[in-house]
Amino acid sequence: MPQSQGRASEHGKDRSPRFDVFLDDWLEAIVHSVRPRTWARYSEYVRLHVAPMLGSRSLNDLTPRDIQGLYSRKMSEGLSARSVLHLHRVMRRALAHAVRWRVIEANPADLVEPPRPEPQEMRALSSNEARRVLEAAAGDRLEALYVLAITTGMRQGELLALRWRDVDLNGRSVRVTSSLQYIPGEGLRLSSPKTARSRRNVLISELAAAALLGHRERQDAERRDSTIWEDNDLVFPNSRGRPMYATNLIERSFTHLLEKARVPRVRFHDLRHTAATLLLGQGVHPKVVSEMLGHTNISITLDLYSHATPTMQREAAGAFDSLLSKGAADPETASTETTVN
Repeated sequence: MPQSQGRASEHGKDRSPRFDVFLDDWLEAIVHSVRPRTWARYSEYVRLHVAPMLGSRSLNDLTPRDIQGLYSRKMSEGLSARSVLHLHRVMRRALAHAVRWRVIEANPADLVEPPRPEPQEMRALSSNEARRVLEAAAGDRLEALYVLAITTGMRQGELLALRWRDVDLNGRSVRVTSSLQYIPGEGLRLSSPKTARSRRNVLISELAAAALLGHRERQDAERRDSTIWEDNDLVFPNSRGRPMYATNLIERSFTHLLEKARVPRVRFHDLRHTAATLLLGQGVHPKVVSEMLGHTNISITLDLYSHATPTMQREAAGAFDSLLSKGAADPETASTETTVN
């Protein structure tokens, strides 16, 4: 039984635990039920933002006004609205456990209005810009990474965690089985993908398969020439064979690649948006795109990329012209005639 729960049941509501004691118990209780990076982020929010301002309060005395005051204070200190929204989600989840453990009767965070951040701007490269990026990447040590990013929409962590045993060049596919994450205080760690749907098999283009084949040959030569190579079976390790930090990928490679390609500065994650936008713009069914990206369901894909589906709408409108306009062949009759003949 958590210390805070036991303390509340022993002493009653008049001696409810301090909020920081309860939060420590909560973090200990969920450490094995959330992803390591998620736990580290929860812990960071508690340590940096919640405990200093509200930690000494009695849990039973915590009010919606206290929590709203915390959010206002953090906004005035310069924390972004999106970060305060994340803070609100941490507070709600923690206090929901307090209700479940019967330490408190109701969740005060449910009565608090968090800030509404502006939607993050999504910037997808045009087909011409994407082509220039790939042309600029030709011959680069990480050329195959950029080809995969643009043609499959794989997440950065999924690409950096990709291992050769998950690559089938003959069958032209890769299996997404893990993601490389940075855990504060621990470093890099291979963890399970973001969601169950994120664990997936992705068919790749001839372009991507050729890039991976060339990449493997260059990596074999790099391994032979190195005296400090650490073989981790990674497709995209650093120059020593070890997992690559995302910050190094961005600062030492991606930023310079964009400059060389003469395209506007975008986030690496925007290559994922680029893949989805280009595919949908070519009329590829959203269900196929959703499965390729590893979205939990197709509605996420449609919500994110509704701007990229006018081609499909035009095709749908054209289908009615073909079916219903004067002189259009009756598909049922045509089918019957074909069968008779």
